[in-house]
Amino acid sequence: MRVIPVIHCANVQESLVFYIGILGFKKKYPDASDADWVIDLVQDGAEIQLSQHGGDGAFGCAINVRVNDVDWFFQQCVERGLDTSGRDDSPVHHGPVNQTWGMREFYATDSDGNTLRFGEPIQ
Repeated sequence: MRVIPVIHCANVQESLVFYIGILGFKKKYPDASDADWVIDLVQDGAEIQLSQHGGDGAFGCAINVRVNDVDWFFQQCVERGLDTSGRDDSPVHHGPVNQTWGMREFYATDSDGNTLRFGEPIQ
């Protein structure tokens, strides 16, 4: 079984700038038009779906994503333009943090308020 989270967005084309350009996802179907209301994205075995349909997902959702090296992945996102300014109330938006529940995580929030929580278990 595999679960594919649906991430609600106001504008798929604008969301692709964040998910492809900064987070490094790629289109699952390269020929899909950026004007489509639903786009499937993949990266290292993970799959998400961006959707503009009103009944798909909700703005402000949170999705946990497990990565093999959260510090390396964070650095890659920063090099691609991840904005870590602001969010002074949330250190985990500024870089990986060891959480009390045994995960090392950083958060990236898109323009629609959806947050991806990238993490790996603390060894």
